[in-house]
Amino acid sequence: MNKNFIGYFLLLFQPLFMASNLIVARGGVDYVPPISLSFWRWFIFFFILFVFNFKYLTKNYQIIRNESKRSFFLGLTGCGICGIFPYMAGSSTTIVNMGILYTSSPIFIILISYFIFKDKINILQIIGLLFCLLGVFAVILKGNINLLLELQFASGDFWMLGAALGWAIYTVMLFQWKSKLSFFPRLTLISFFGFLSILPFYFVEHLYFQKTLFDKNFYYWILFAAISPGIIAFSLYTLTIKYLGPSTTGFTLYLYTIYGAFYGILFFSEILENYHFIGTILVFFGIYLVRKKSKNEIKT
Repeated sequence: MNKNFIGYFLLLFQPLFMASNLIVARGGVDYVPPISLSFWRWFIFFFILFVFNFKYLTKNYQIIRNESKRSFFLGLTGCGICGIFPYMAGSSTTIVNMGILYTSSPIFIILISYFIFKDKINILQIIGLLFCLLGVFAVILKGNINLLLELQFASGDFWMLGAALGWAIYTVMLFQWKSKLSFFPRLTLISFFGFLSILPFYFVEHLYFQKTLFDKNFYYWILFAAISPGIIAFSLYTLTIKYLGPSTTGFTLYLYTIYGAFYGILFFSEILENYHFIGTILVFFGIYLVRKKSKNEIKT
């Protein structure tokens, strides 16, 4: 089967599961504290993968040791930052907002690739990035410039921008740091360091802010978060990077926006406002400019 066909099929299919994390962020935080939700999600994620990859991991201990620092960094960004921040956002912003703001991640991917790895960037890409930023600000400001003048913003919107930056770093470094481990064992190692990076914050939350109640709601949300936007979404995302590379794979987040809006309307009766449409159009047009130039460069 053609690799491009597989890659672009994954590009369309994967965001369906990734966007389900927004359901957890909006609904799950009513029953499970946000950091607890993130910690237990990644612990279950790790445990399930560890059971199936135990023999492989024990036979490749030296490789694991050699790659442990990089794996910790990937776990911190991909599971820690991207695990906690969306759940912190869920209590003060909508799924529609979260979905659109998370699409700023490819902007960060391009900038990180340019400043750290010296990838080329041109004037059309810069213009495209500016349109993306305008779209993001349109959503944050909710079409009201007075919010900027009065410095009144929803904290959840900035938690989502932080998550977008974390995801961009994870995506770029996952591609740059090649591993000698097979696909799922590497994911097992990353998730191990992911829940370890969250552990200290979980203790602080549980002891000093909000205790976790281990009831049926807890188990429902934890299992859903670990499987749908966890094992399934991360596995498909990593496979998509393998077929299409990090820059193209980053654009799964634009379908993520559409699926996220659908989930918000279907499950939480959210309403699409004019500023959502304006922000989405600006972001998509900006990405069109960036990708149009990239394709032309490949042809020449």
